[in-house]
Amino acid sequence: MQFIATCKLGLESTVAIQLKKLGIEPTETLDARVCFAGNFETMARALLWLRTAERLLMTVGSFEAKTFDDLFEGTKGLNWKPFLTPTTRIHVNGKSAKSTLFSVSDCQSIVKKAIVENLKASYHVDRIPETGEEVIVEVGILRDTVTLSLDCCGAGLSRRGYRTYNVPAPLSETLGAGMVMLSKFYPDTPLIDPMCGSGTIPIEAAMIANNIAPSRNRSFSSENWTFVPSDVFRLAREQARDEERHEKLCILGSDLDPHCIDLCKKHAKKAGVLLNWKVADVRDLSVERERGVILCNPPYGERLMEQKEVVRLYKTMRSVFDRVPEWEKGIITSMRDFESIYGKKADKRRKLSNGGMVCTMYRYFAEPHRSSLS
Repeated sequence: MQFIATCKLGLESTVAIQLKKLGIEPTETLDARVCFAGNFETMARALLWLRTAERLLMTVGSFEAKTFDDLFEGTKGLNWKPFLTPTTRIHVNGKSAKSTLFSVSDCQSIVKKAIVENLKASYHVDRIPETGEEVIVEVGILRDTVTLSLDCCGAGLSRRGYRTYNVPAPLSETLGAGMVMLSKFYPDTPLIDPMCGSGTIPIEAAMIANNIAPSRNRSFSSENWTFVPSDVFRLAREQARDEERHEKLCILGSDLDPHCIDLCKKHAKKAGVLLNWKVADVRDLSVERERGVILCNPPYGERLMEQKEVVRLYKTMRSVFDRVPEWEKGIITSMRDFESIYGKKADKRRKLSNGGMVCTMYRYFAEPHRSSLS
């Protein structure tokens, strides 16, 4: 079977790395998606373990379509019987980019009709009652190539289940994990998020350090598929729990807002990780180790704070972070002139997306240990 792990632009390499760690070799890496092959056990492991993927799709087939007739006949010509029964409730989602067929709603409707006609012929029935379990069909059209897939997830993979309370403009779990993976963070590395909000970055870092499968406590739509062996997910979860560690880590999340820290503590408990939390202003940042990683998602001046306040904050961050030159810093923001405001060119940049906004993660590498300089 062929699978597609979709992700935010800029996180493709992190998805590929995770797949390889699971023993799954990617077959193709494209913009915002990584493809691989496998069986149902592969699917279950990927769903439980992928930290930076948004969705996992199982490909049914693909073909070229420039007209609605092409779309109808191409869909009808695929083999849907192994996946859908006469009682399956079929829900169709879709998207189209750089293609002749650009009306997504029309494409969804045509695909649904074509699948129903296919099932009628395959099962020799006059009607498809759709009274059973729901299966989500994804229609993706890119440069006139149609890819039809089944959505293995249901809710997106960013929905880990631990973040039940939110703050304004929260960072998604998948992006938080992506920032940690793009930094030089290792399980024994100290990490500080001095503007932690709802705690996403510290919690995701802790789950990585303790080898906790991010989606172990949630369910997936593919668990209800009639053609999936019943014990696949149970065995995958048992294996994941056997590989967990539960150690207290040198990870700190701090925020000026006491309410945020209260939420962080609840989220960390639900995620099953032991962290340090503190109510503190970024200006009061202090470190106990010589080296570590600082990661943060400060306000952008879009949804939180006025532009003037954000400018002052970024300048403050520079003066504070300069006090710990041997720590790596990673800062994500949508502000295009961040480097000129911060007052320093980044050592590395990565284009990312946060809440539909084009952002950049600016990385400042750790300076050499002072004692080694002469």
